[in-house]
Amino acid sequence: MTLAASATAAARCPALLIAAPASGQGKTTVTAALARLHARQGRRVRVFKCGPDFLDPHWHQLASGAPVHQLDLWMNGEADCAQRLHDAARESDLVLIEGVMGLFDGSPSAADLARHFGVPVLAVVDASAMAGTFGALAFGLRHYRPGLPWAGVLANRVGSARHADMLRDGLHDADDWMGALMRVQATGTAPAAGKAAAALLPERHLGLVAAHELPDSLQRLDAAADALAATPQGQMTPEDLQRWAVDFPAPASAPAVPPLLAGRTVAVARDAAFCFIYAANVLCLTQMGARVVFFSPLHDAALPDCDAVWLPGGYPELHTAQIAANTGMRASLRAHAAAGKPLWAECGGMMALCESITLADGGTAPLWGLLPGRVAMQKRLAALGPQQLAVAGHTLRGHTFHYSTCDSSAPVVARTAHPNEAAAPDAGEALYQLGSIHASYFHAWFPSSPEAVAHLLGAASE
Repeated sequence: MTLAASATAAARCPALLIAAPASGQGKTTVTAALARLHARQGRRVRVFKCGPDFLDPHWHQLASGAPVHQLDLWMNGEADCAQRLHDAARESDLVLIEGVMGLFDGSPSAADLARHFGVPVLAVVDASAMAGTFGALAFGLRHYRPGLPWAGVLANRVGSARHADMLRDGLHDADDWMGALMRVQATGTAPAAGKAAAALLPERHLGLVAAHELPDSLQRLDAAADALAATPQGQMTPEDLQRWAVDFPAPASAPAVPPLLAGRTVAVARDAAFCFIYAANVLCLTQMGARVVFFSPLHDAALPDCDAVWLPGGYPELHTAQIAANTGMRASLRAHAAAGKPLWAECGGMMALCESITLADGGTAPLWGLLPGRVAMQKRLAALGPQQLAVAGHTLRGHTFHYSTCDSSAPVVARTAHPNEAAAPDAGEALYQLGSIHASYFHAWFPSSPEAVAHLLGAASE
């Protein structure tokens, strides 16, 4: 078979979608542990995250050693999901997909993705406070929706061997049992009495702490992989995994990404304060012909030489003193905007452009001041969910997820809308425009509309 022919043939590879009855059950830990376990054994593992998420992929990339992309039937579209899965299956020994929220939550849900591509579901259930009910949950997850591909169920945060036996005995189908994952810490030992095992991958207000922020991230993954290795799931050989082999058909030929940014250099902020970056977005920029350079607003004294700047989201609220103290970067960004060069700022990037922020403790800190207005942190989510944004006659898809509010007098030139709905003048996230600056709480999925991205990064004006 020629290389060209193989590119159009279906790619067959073992695959699992790791899901749960709800958030907080341990999907990320199990997915990363599976990836780490098989990668340590020399297998090529590709991991995907179902739905928009910037933090879990950090752990999966560390565990697998390969880039992690998002899969969402609405945000990506079916063709994009099919292409990414097909490409991954062609070069991998195992494909893993971490679900989002509960298995049937959202529209489209993780279950929709599993059914659409025929990927078996491995259900992870936090069994720390249950016994016989574990079997009822497993039965319900498996049979709630007819036609759901199924692999089995893994009990998480199990207290003892006796506890594991009680959980296994409650299953209607003994073949559903994929084992019990005991409570573990980064050291691989049982936690002290009363300590939550979830601390293995610590969390804060926007989700998991990113893997690169912890000095012992790999040791934490090894501890989880070691624990998983003691389960039937973890002891499966490559031959055993073939029971979950999936044929991923080659999608129809997709139109080439237009070279709308050819000859342009796009500077992308990337550091501890600005780290919410889809790998697919960076890839999309390069496919559009851009030269991508990275810089750190926290540490660099000035912007690199560039035609446009992208300030992604992240945690500016955790680094306000360093942001304010870097007067060189503030001056460089101001000069960039004053020269009429485009700057696209989303969520945390937009926050940093404002004049000041009121923190969760009530204190106020100055920011860059390129946009008029103030940001205030909230104790609860201010917005969450999929969104779409009309830009220059094209529609970008993405999402919103933030704990702050912004009060700005900058002109609002558009607003986001829920999927398949029209934008309303008093609803959705504002798209602010001030000169060459565009800013919004909206997180964009660039591949959904390269034309809109090109407009935000200035190509349409030349």
